[in-house]
Amino acid sequence: MKIAFLTPEYPHLKTGSSGGIGTSIRNLAIGLLAEGCSIRVLVYGQKEEAVFEDNGIVVQQIRNVKLKGLSWYLTRKKLQKIIDGLYESKEIDVVEAPDWTGITSFISPKKCPIAIRLNGSDTYFCHLDQRPVKWKNKFHERRALLQADGLLSVSQFTADLTNQVFGFNKKFTIIPNSVNCTTFEVEHQKTTLLPIVLYFGTLIRKKGLLELPLIFNEVIKKNPNAKLVLVGRDASDVISGAPSTWQMMQKLFSLEAIPNVTYLGSVPYSQIKKEIEQASVCVFPTFAEALPVSWLEAMALQKPIVASTIGWAREVLDDGINGFLEHPTHHKAYANKIIALLENLNLQSEFGIQARKKVEETFSISIVAKQSLLFYKNVIASK
Repeated sequence: MKIAFLTPEYPHLKTGSSGGIGTSIRNLAIGLLAEGCSIRVLVYGQKEEAVFEDNGIVVQQIRNVKLKGLSWYLTRKKLQKIIDGLYESKEIDVVEAPDWTGITSFISPKKCPIAIRLNGSDTYFCHLDQRPVKWKNKFHERRALLQADGLLSVSQFTADLTNQVFGFNKKFTIIPNSVNCTTFEVEHQKTTLLPIVLYFGTLIRKKGLLELPLIFNEVIKKNPNAKLVLVGRDASDVISGAPSTWQMMQKLFSLEAIPNVTYLGSVPYSQIKKEIEQASVCVFPTFAEALPVSWLEAMALQKPIVASTIGWAREVLDDGINGFLEHPTHHKAYANKIIALLENLNLQSEFGIQARKKVEETFSISIVAKQSLLFYKNVIASK
């Protein structure tokens, strides 16, 4: 089967910065290649038109059309023409696109089926953030979902909430994000003796980064030697308008805690594994996700996680078995679960082993690729 992914991001030096959507696409593409599929990634919003190969994955860079007031429409029609051309030349059989900003609204290929995978639309995240959504984003996202030939979601929670916010009663196939268990594999199993707490991801309010300083302040009270390491790009704050979440965070740390905090900023993707390996505990006090790849990467490397209890979390972690779950605003309770892991190396090890087992059984790229391939076959057949 010949599968194309339409996306605004892809993790490669030539295509620019990428977040969870790009990583999840690349992981799935690797799994599909192993199943004998051919993969093309159509990356729009690029600075140049180009095609290159990334370990067997064909990556096509596409520039947006720029014309004041009509860019959104003309870009979609350009993408439609590209998809039609690839389908007619038998280079693709199906296209998968994300729900984010509804890029496939007003894209109506002649014959090529289009599936949409929910990783969280802008409407979805605005609902979780309790802030207004731009009407044009909601319009395009709604229209794209209504037009799609197939619908899938990375979590049941995201599917249910998407139906709620758009007033739908759609049936979504649930297929989670995946992780490459070969890349994220423990080379030499060891328990970290240093009390290092790691967060990796964007520094942004919706991921609980304004709660994390208050949580770490409580950790320091009981474990003055604990270290907090932050990895990821800084982001502006949509609520206050502040240009830097990191600057906002610094004001929230106590005088005792701030000397023990290290912010590394953005690092190459290859370095993420090293940072996880050096950590004792990974923390994700987030308010808004769909099914985060970062959690899977930490679990694959046998690291215990203390994460949010909200929505999707119980579809990833089993509380008290392969991680701890706590609400991000329960600062003392969240801190106590971090402390319990920092002070108990056996618990760290047991949680880590169980986390790796869960990833291998549920979130490995081979398992998710097989599920996705069956879904694509059904979409093509129904088209």
